[in-house]
Amino acid sequence: MSVLPAALQARKQPLQSRSRATVEAIREACIQVLLAEGLSRTTTTRVAERAGVSVGSLYQYYPNRGAMLAGLLAWHLEHVTAAVEDACRRSHGMGLDGMSRALVAAFLHAKLQHVEMSRALYAISEMHGGAALMAEARRRWQAVLVPMLASARDLRLQDVETVADVAMGALTGPVRSMLESDAPQARVEPLRAQLVLLLCSYLRAAGAPA
Repeated sequence: MSVLPAALQARKQPLQSRSRATVEAIREACIQVLLAEGLSRTTTTRVAERAGVSVGSLYQYYPNRGAMLAGLLAWHLEHVTAAVEDACRRSHGMGLDGMSRALVAAFLHAKLQHVEMSRALYAISEMHGGAALMAEARRRWQAVLVPMLASARDLRLQDVETVADVAMGALTGPVRSMLESDAPQARVEPLRAQLVLLLCSYLRAAGAPA
């Protein structure tokens, strides 16, 4: 079930390979138009033209511009969430340092794989279902962070749910700040190191030795 308001939901999900290819072409075209012309000029007409499909074909999947943009944001958040989920599952039973490094690496890679797009999507988030989609992403992050942290071999946490929520907020905030400030690529590695230090220090302070 979609977490988006009805007006922002996709009309149908692509099931056949041809339909999936059409949706992928629309998504790629939406990214290209968004980056080349800005949010205000990212219309269904321009996107359909760039994708090489008719506007009618686009409307088979997205009933309006808002739904198209919300679909792009949902796709991006799914990519980030899948990376977080994979890192957490692979890190079960590790020590604190290993967990922190794996989580930071996965989140940064997912967010910075397409830097310009990640930056542009913050603007979309404000108007096109971002609050609902982000809440669902956080719910899924929490669902994998809590068991990962609970399995740490070198610490025990009394309130692991709250700790997991604070830890993820401490990670997302600085990354968003870096992206929105148009920071240079040279800032990435220092940020990575500081985020690992931040998570490790916080988790050590919040827990007790195992």
